[in-house]
Amino acid sequence: MTERPLNDDSDETGTGEEDRFAEIVDAETDRDPDLAVIEAGSRTLRTQGGPPKGDGIPARPEDPEVDRALREVETELAGRWGETKLDPSLRRIEALMDILGQPQRAYPAIHVTGTNGKTSTARMIEALLGAFELRTGRYTSPHVQSVTERISLDGAPISAERFIETYRDIQPYVEMVDAQEEHRLSFFEVLTAMAYAAFADAPADVAVVEVGMGGTWDATNVVDGIVSVVTPIALDHTDRLGATTGDIAGEKGGVIKQGATVVLAQQPVDAAQVLLKRSVEVDATVAREGMEFGVVSREVAVGGQLLTLRGLGGEYPGLFLPLHGAHQAHNAAVALAAVEAFFGIGSEHARTLDIDTVRTAFAAVTSPGRLEVVRSSPTVVLDAAHNPAGALATAEAITEAFGFSRLIGVVAASADKDVRGLLEAFEPIFAEVVVTRNSTQRAMDADELAAIAVEVYGAERVQVEPRLDDALEAAITLAEEEGEFSGAGVLVTGSVLTVGEARLLLGRD
Repeated sequence: MTERPLNDDSDETGTGEEDRFAEIVDAETDRDPDLAVIEAGSRTLRTQGGPPKGDGIPARPEDPEVDRALREVETELAGRWGETKLDPSLRRIEALMDILGQPQRAYPAIHVTGTNGKTSTARMIEALLGAFELRTGRYTSPHVQSVTERISLDGAPISAERFIETYRDIQPYVEMVDAQEEHRLSFFEVLTAMAYAAFADAPADVAVVEVGMGGTWDATNVVDGIVSVVTPIALDHTDRLGATTGDIAGEKGGVIKQGATVVLAQQPVDAAQVLLKRSVEVDATVAREGMEFGVVSREVAVGGQLLTLRGLGGEYPGLFLPLHGAHQAHNAAVALAAVEAFFGIGSEHARTLDIDTVRTAFAAVTSPGRLEVVRSSPTVVLDAAHNPAGALATAEAITEAFGFSRLIGVVAASADKDVRGLLEAFEPIFAEVVVTRNSTQRAMDADELAAIAVEVYGAERVQVEPRLDDALEAAITLAEEEGEFSGAGVLVTGSVLTVGEARLLLGRD
């Protein structure tokens, strides 16, 4: 790791930087007096390979035999419990880890939970660690197009051949656990075991692990992250995680382990209370956005935004992030603090990371399916927002970054989501919306979705196309009606699955 000393105008000098950061606190933090009681018992962090290449979305294997073998593995995995069917127990995955020799303990880990921004934050953490010449393993979900993209080494998805080999290597042990348990290991449990085994075999210097759902009972939680990251918590999966953000935080806080460092994005007050209480209980060290770190400034730039971030060790000016939206700037602040904490900055070292290395890492970050432009004339943007909080962030970001004169929405969502809230979040920016469905069983029927859309938008602004390809064509036609130089655009959203299918249909493979 390359580090440099703090500048002369750092916190230790008591000069202008501290005043500037106070403005962040005033602007971004809605404090609750009750939190003081919790915080009094917790410690807080105060300062006393290469980046990924390409977009990380692999195409199907060109070799027919490899493609056939991968499809066989995909079919076998798909025959297990899906990701949305949960059993609140770690028993099966723990049994598999025991048989495999505890591969998840072969490397330190940064464990990422939260509701929105997990994948983007994990990819930023990975880019920073790789820029400091650490070999990284990254596990994220769900995938945009290919299941192999969930498991990455050194910033790139593992090859189809390695994915197949890893599955076949652990398959006999998976079957042993299946035979011993009432229920077979789930799709997500097997993939998690594959990731941990692949990272140990590489070997990885550090793993960046995104939870699938929740935290306490998530299959990834057999790893003990020395840094736990909690991105913003919002209402999602309420039937499984709880009806309030505080309830949801109780589940997600399960990733915070004894003596770990916890990096908290800005949270609703009830969620913050729960997470801070959990941190006290396990003697974890806490770094809070808006207090110990944050976004000092941001301005829109061509292809992204220019940031100054306040880390645990000081300021990092002039960071170009090729992603749009205030939410991505906050994700970047969280990612930077997580990597600083991993390197001991804020507790052991009063230094910042090398600024040029940090700039290089952030400039190379990609996050496919997150305000991703896949076509021009008219401009077509893909975004995986799938709950109201994510949709609000996307709506704000697309307004700021693109300035469309007229925007057509294409929406296909899962039936178990707050679809009304999603549509309401986009209503102010969509001139018209084309409702459709993706090809998965979880998708809401297009007519059912249209009925809700009509209540939100009015019948004259809603068009129904049962097939996604037809919906894309209809939306592009509506945008083109304004003329070549009108500034009209199309936003495809509602689900990661919708974005993945649209990406393929629009030729991004």
